[in-house]
Amino acid sequence: MALKDMIGMELRKTVVMIGMMGAGKTAVGKELARMLAVPFRDSDQEIVQAARMTIAEIFARDGEAFFRAREAEVIARLLRDRPSVLSVGGGAFLNADTRALISELGVSVCLQADLDLLWTRVRHKNTRPLLRTANPRKTLAELLELRAPIYALADLMVEAKPDYAIPDTARAVLAALRTRPDVLGE
Repeated sequence: MALKDMIGMELRKTVVMIGMMGAGKTAVGKELARMLAVPFRDSDQEIVQAARMTIAEIFARDGEAFFRAREAEVIARLLRDRPSVLSVGGGAFLNADTRALISELGVSVCLQADLDLLWTRVRHKNTRPLLRTANPRKTLAELLELRAPIYALADLMVEAKPDYAIPDTARAVLAALRTRPDVLGE
């Protein structure tokens, strides 16, 4: 039995998982989608499939501005589809138009994680083009400091705790969503 049947609620708007790389947007988003028995979508995966290139390759060939424009288009398309859980790239929410559209058509849930947790999760991955610098931890810290005030504009904030398993964080997101009857309702 799906959790939506057990809790007697249905998803009315797309839940958009935002936050820094390594915060757990994809893993928690997949679990939340499973719990709610709705589709899970990932804007980065949609871009990779459409371009037939990795995000790192897109950044290298076309630059970040090009990537961000395609990202905004993909997110807008997915928000207009049936309600789902959507994970977006760490920089997507920085776009004011994307933020406004998410607020209008969905609900943003920011997974907050501190620098140590983020670094633990991303330090061994070479798939993060923004961290291809001489000092990736310092770059991550700078990105976190720059983005935190914008992430604070999210509709809902949920802490990603180091001692939480993925289902624990997904349940915390679900609890936050229950405060929004326009998103999760009877």
